[in-house]
Parts: sequence; structure tokens; C-alpha cells
Amino acid sequence: MDAFTAGLLQRIKTTESDLTRAREDGDDFLADVEQGELDDLHRLAAEHGVEIGATSV
Repeated sequence: MDAFTAGLLQRIKTTESDLTRAREDGDDFLADVEQGELDDLHRLAAEHGVEIGATSV
């Protein structure tokens, strides 16, 4: 796995965790921000052929 793929997958994992935490805390604004970031990361992964697997929330 190259550095780009590893970094992207780590960012997705971190963002998913942050999104879960925001939802659990009831922070709707932060949840929206994190969901937008996650959507962007998934788009970037798809554009570069990176398999995400079952990491999505």
C-alpha cells in the first residue's frame, strides 16, 4: 500500500470516528461538517481507485 492510500484510509477512519462522536454528542453542526469531509474523502478515494471496504458509517 502506498503512502497516498494509507493516508487517505487513515483520514477516512479518523473522520468516521469524529462523525460518530459528533452525532453521539448531539452536535448537529459538527456532524454536518464531518459528513461533508467524509463525502469528499469517499469521492477522492473513488477517483483514485482506492477500495474503502466496510469503513463507512
